[in-house]
Formats: sequence, structure tokens, C-alpha cells
Amino acid sequence: MTSFKPLSFSDIAQILPMMEEFYAIDHYPFEIETSKKLFNQFHEDEKLGKAWLIFDENEIVGYAILTFVFSFEYQGRIAFLDELYIKKSAQGKGFGKQTLHFIRQEAHKLSLKIIYLEVEPHNHAAQKLYIANDFEEHKRKLFKYTVQ
Repeated sequence: MTSFKPLSFSDIAQILPMMEEFYAIDHYPFEIETSKKLFNQFHEDEKLGKAWLIFDENEIVGYAILTFVFSFEYQGRIAFLDELYIKKSAQGKGFGKQTLHFIRQEAHKLSLKIIYLEVEPHNHAAQKLYIANDFEEHKRKLFKYTVQ
């Protein structure tokens, strides 16, 4: 049975190895001390977002992180599904689908107007999962500016 537990301060040590595995897939930089500091900041300020551990019975199989943004265009608070990670050993078993269902339920409780997410172009499995769960490809192009 899949269940979701809000991330607590004591869970940070458990989520960091999964985050490192997730980042390694696409060769993203990962610094454990920086991530610890970010989790502490995130956990202390509930206005930044919500995070959950994903369980299969008593085993952690992944995590999900929603971050919040205020949008005039969408008339309120929106979210970015910043991270959804399912361990390799648990992939293809429905945990992603169940997590997206849970996230949609939480979005209603949190009065969110929209949820954005990013997918790497090569990650066809994730794209298929999101499309099958009522997410649609956004027609706008995403840009970034790195503040230095």
C-alpha cells in the first residue's frame, strides 16, 4: 500500500541519498552540505512549499517536492513540482501514478491554481507518465537567468 509522509526535519538524512541518485541521472551537480542547508531552510518556512516521502508499506520508495510561487496571471498561488523521484527498484510499479494522484489532491487542499513541472527531453517514461495523468505540454518556452 502506497502512503505519503510529510517530510520532517529528521527525514532529511534519508532523502539526500535519493536526491543524489536523482541528480546523477542527468549529471546535475549535487553538494550534500548545500542540500542539507536548503532542506533546513525549506522545512523552516512552510510558505516555500511541501515535501513528502513516498512509502510502499514501510519502505521508502521515493519523494516529491512542491515549491510555491504567487502568480497574478493565475490569480493566486501556483506550484512547481520541483522533484518527483521514484527509486529505480520501484519504477514501473505505479508509484509515480499514485504520487501524481496524491499531489493533485494536495493541490486542492492547498488552493493551488496550477502545477508546473519540467522533464528532460530524453526522459520519455516521465513524459508518458505525466501525459497519462492529465498534465499537458506547455506551449510556452521556459527560459532561465542565472544570478551570479
